[in-house]
Amino acid sequence: MKTSSSVNLPGHRAPAVGLESPFEMLVACHERVNRSLELLHRLQAHLADKGLDEDARQAARDVLRYFDIAAPLHHQDEELHVFPPLLQGSNPELHKIVNKLMNDHRAMEIRWSAARTTLTKIAECSTQAWAPLTPEQTDSLDRFSALYGQHIADEERIVYPAARSSMAISAIAVMSEDMKRRRGVN
Repeated sequence: MKTSSSVNLPGHRAPAVGLESPFEMLVACHERVNRSLELLHRLQAHLADKGLDEDARQAARDVLRYFDIAAPLHHQDEELHVFPPLLQGSNPELHKIVNKLMNDHRAMEIRWSAARTTLTKIAECSTQAWAPLTPEQTDSLDRFSALYGQHIADEERIVYPAARSSMAISAIAVMSEDMKRRRGVN
């Protein structure tokens, strides 16, 4: 099935970046976030144009899976390993950005809860019982998506380079091992 922009809905491929390079892995996660958000936008367009079908349900399941499993691990990586060294430093501008990013994570959790309810309805609804998204449901998806743009830019442009340059090689190795452990990778 194709959306109005001639792009398949279900799934997406992840870049192959290993946990041995934790900062590259964090950037790769951002690429997956952006692909998942793009899938979410294509899903909304598809639902408006064609209604609910199996491709739409699968796209909703794919977005749910990413933001239920991978996104929380990504936020943990940042809060356990990237943000603390910057908060311990003496740069008040970095403190301000890191505190904003941590607040973004809390807001993302809240907004994800509302977006998740809408996506679960899409993923589990039968075609016969389907009703178009309400303005509130559409708003829940849009508000969730909207948080990510500046958040990712601040992390990649400012926070990751600052953290990488302030961390000892041994701390980066610990970060890598912890990321592997929490993901069940040996």
